[in-house]
Amino acid sequence: VQLQAYGGGLVQPGGSLRLSCAASGCTFSAYDVGWFRQVAGKEREFVAAIRSRGRGGTTYYLDSVKGRFAISRDNAKNTVYLQMNSLKPDDTADYHCAAGQNLITSSYGQARSYDYWGQGTLVTVSS
Repeated sequence: VQLQAYGGGLVQPGGSLRLSCAASGCTFSAYDVGWFRQVAGKEREFVAAIRSRGRGGTTYYLDSVKGRFAISRDNAKNTVYLQMNSLKPDDTADYHCAAGQNLITSSYGQARSYDYWGQGTLVTVSS
């Protein structure tokens, strides 16, 4: 399983970006997928997750991004998206996607629950 995250960039506060996580080497719809972000010197932080298609595609979010971010998946394209709206400077980070199988509900926010990771894509929110 290989994951490639892209779509980051520089955006002004209040702006939007859509991140993509493209998978190869697997049937991505069978995997639970999460987005995490990391700022230098800080621990990796859970942002959002989506369950596999077979498990209903339920979504989970960090409280501070609820109502602003939306995670979704296009199973035909083997891709998971993170739509980020109303971006704030505090959202600035390196964003990573990760995949695993059969995660229990309480583990979606834990980086160690995921088996596969993509490289980061940098999101900078600044005027």
